[in-house]
Formats: sequence, C-alpha cells, structure tokens
Amino acid sequence: MIVKGQLMQVCGASLPIANRPRRKRRRHEAEAEPARVSRGRTGTGAARRDMAGEGIIRFFRNSLRRRSARREEHLGDLPAESRPAAGDRSSFPNSAGHLFFEYLVLVSLKKNSNGDYEPKITYQFPKRENLMRGQREEEERLLKAIPLFCFPDGNEWTPLLECNSETFSFVLTNVDGSRKIGYCRRLLPSGRGARLPEVYCIVSCLGCFGLFSKILDEVEKRRQISTAVIYPFMQGLRESPFPAPGKTVTIKSFIPDSGTEHIELTRPLDSHLEHVEFQALFQRLSPEKILLVFASAVLERRIVFLAEELSSLSKCIHAAAALLYPFTWAHTYIPVVPEMLLSTVCCPTPFMVGIQKRYLPEVLDQPMEEVLLVDLCEGEFLRLVGDEEEILPAKLKSEMLTSLPVMNNNNIQTPEDLNVRVSDTFVQFFVKTIGHYPDHITWNKHGQGCFQERSFCKALTSKTSRKFVKRFVKTQMFSLFIQEAERNRKCVEGYFQKKLNEYQEQKKQRRLS
Repeated sequence: MIVKGQLMQVCGASLPIANRPRRKRRRHEAEAEPARVSRGRTGTGAARRDMAGEGIIRFFRNSLRRRSARREEHLGDLPAESRPAAGDRSSFPNSAGHLFFEYLVLVSLKKNSNGDYEPKITYQFPKRENLMRGQREEEERLLKAIPLFCFPDGNEWTPLLECNSETFSFVLTNVDGSRKIGYCRRLLPSGRGARLPEVYCIVSCLGCFGLFSKILDEVEKRRQISTAVIYPFMQGLRESPFPAPGKTVTIKSFIPDSGTEHIELTRPLDSHLEHVEFQALFQRLSPEKILLVFASAVLERRIVFLAEELSSLSKCIHAAAALLYPFTWAHTYIPVVPEMLLSTVCCPTPFMVGIQKRYLPEVLDQPMEEVLLVDLCEGEFLRLVGDEEEILPAKLKSEMLTSLPVMNNNNIQTPEDLNVRVSDTFVQFFVKTIGHYPDHITWNKHGQGCFQERSFCKALTSKTSRKFVKRFVKTQMFSLFIQEAERNRKCVEGYFQKKLNEYQEQKKQRRLS
C-alpha cells in the first residue's frame, strides 16, 4: 500500500479550526537549521523514523514505475462489459452493495523511549484473521501508513485543554491502481484536565466525502459519551450495503439516555460529483488563478498546495484534481504530506501534494524543479514555471472565466449548485478540445481499436486548440483514457459521454439551421 494517484474527491464539511493545537518546540530545535526535515532530532528513535520515512518513499517511488503496467494487465483480463468506460474511469468502485468501510481505527499519541509522542493505532475494528500471506503483508503496510497520515504535522505535541475538531482525508494507492481513502476526524476526547488529541479514521475503498463526514459526526457524538457506544454503530454500518446513487440507507443505533436513533445516509444522485466540494477551492483562489492551477495539472506538472488547516489542504487538493474529469491524475498524489515525507517535493516526476504552511521554510530549501507553489492562505502563487498563462487556448479560457462562478454571486445558492456549474465548465473544455476522439479510433475485425493521433490533432481547426492538444496527448492521463477507449468499442453512456452527445447534437442542429 502506497500513497499517490488520482482522485476527484474532497472531504465533506468540517468543523471550525480555531485554537488548533500548537506543537511544543524543544529549546535546541529553535537553534537548529530550519531547512532540515528532521529539525534537530537525535538518537536512534529519530533515525528509525527517518529510515521509516525513506522506506515508504522508496516503496512509493518504485511502485510508480510498476503501476501503469500492472493496471493495464488487470484491465486486459477483464471482460469488456466489466471494464470502465472511457470518460468515467475511477479508482473507486461506485456500484451499490459494497461494504461501507474496511476498517475503523483509533490513532492515539503515545510516548516513545525518547519522550516524543508518536501516533499509534490503539484500536482496530474489525480485527481481520485468517488472511493469506499477501493479504497480511498488504494489511501490515496499510496499518503502518495510517498513523503517519492521521498526524501528518509532526510528533511533538503537548496535552491540551481545548481543541476544535478537524476533518480531513488521505488516499492510499496500491501498485495495481486500486485505492483506499482514509476519512479522518481529529478530536479532543471528553474529560477533565489536559488531554492529547486522537484521530478516528475510517478506511474505505468508496469515495463519497459528504456521506463519510456525516458518519464521522456520528462517531464524534458517540465518543463524547463513551467509546463503547461507537462500535455497535459501526457494526450496524458495516452490515448495511452502500446505497445506489440517490438512495438512502437507514442505520439504527442505540444511545444511552437518548434511546434508539435512526440515522439516514443518502448518497448523491450524480456519482461523478459525490467525491468533490469545489467551494473550498473557490473561497481561496480566484477563477483566474484556478485556471492556472488547472493548466498546470492538465499538463501533469508538479504542484504544491500550502495551507495551515488539514481540512483546507484536503478539500482544495481533491477539488483541483476533480477539475480534470473525465481524466484522472495518474501520478504522486498526497493531500496532506506528513512531515517526514517533505522531500517528496524533490521528486523529478509529476506530483500534486498538500503541505502545511508551517513547513514553508523547509519546502523552499528543497531542490525543487519547475513547480507551481500555491498559497491557499493568501490566494497567491509563491512560485510559477512562467508559461502557465499560455497553456490553455485563449478563446476557451475566456469562455471558462465567463462561465465560472464568483463566490459572492447570489445566483449560486448551494454547494451542490456550485459543484454542477464548475464541473460543467471544465467538462465543456474537454468536450470542445478532445470530444472528437471516437472518430479517430479505427477498429480491426477482432474488435481491437487503434487511436490515430495525427488525424485527431489535425481535425481541430483552431491553431491554439491544436497546439494545446498536441501537448495534452503526450500526458499519461490522456494515454490511459485512450487505452481504455481502444479496448471497448461499445461505449457505456456515462456523464462525459452524455455531454459529448449533447455537444454533437448541437453542432448538427447549427449546421442544419
């Protein structure tokens, strides 16, 4: 299990994050070189942590080389009707009937031999037994990675009297491209006196952030009563099937002094938007700047997002990746980078990562090449490659700016309305630039397709659109998209295909009129 990949998802609603816990800095650290990720750590404990981080990075980078080939082998073995349709590819199962989650884990801070607090899994539900060797090794990797991402902001904590809850997420990607999401709620347990925060993390292969945020609300409510009240609720959830789009599942749960509650969990009707909440991104960046982020992402460049709050990072990076629909980010993808993995920004391959702004000095000291550095706190770019303004065709960029909402626009009433409007804007961009791709796949008598890149690019009459597409077809996200289109001549009509058909019909009507 590694960390990287796509994803068009975003955390659900989160609670305010004022009075976030501050980490205690030891005296010798104040004099230490701020550019070093270890920041003055000494001793075998620090060495073990650094070695562990290096091991994760090595495993993670090696898997990048293996992932595409393994994913192709996996898809090649599937019958045609089981393969994802081009334009609706996702690493997350979206059919009904799956289990809601695989694990609920409680991650607590425990002192090690050096006196530092380290995140440890102190409870796992359910316990899995009788696993095959490969399954056991995968589970061990998963459970080792989870604590790092539940407390990505270092290990030097002090007990707190108060601390507002935080909701965030991370994505763990296996070498075959399958993904698991960790939905996290960091909270301060009830009690008297100073306490250490803890994190409840729900691990699931299903992407539906609003729904899981509501589940975490229920977990937190029960935690304030007793941990014993949490697990019957989660058992009831585990026994319930994941609902189909637009459907609701009702969970019965008993709470002392309140009786039996009926909790309704509704899945959004439009499955391609259930993973995302664009509002957070549009609250922090102007539409003009969002288009520059999109331009960098669509050419698979290196992008670093900076913010203080874990929830802001998580939401914004998922929203940025979601702009690429129907394509998916196929490279390093870490919504919140743990402190020990800050060297990820030195990676020579494309990445999209989120880093807490407190680590900006360390980030700037890293030997980064051609990176877009996005400050979500100030709504500005701290570093650009320099050609971002020239990537997208000018006419289409102007149309997108006209279509994109401004956050003070009274016509946008709800986050759902905003999601639809933003998504449609970027989908239309791809419809107009690459929507003619089915006309440039030739098929042999065995039903095997072959994409004709040259004729595909030449078919565009606009010089600026042709220039953009010639660059875009070289990306991995486009290659994966086309490979799947070549495997399946009979297209399943997903959301993107529906928009393609509508656009072609409009063009036909204009020619006839």
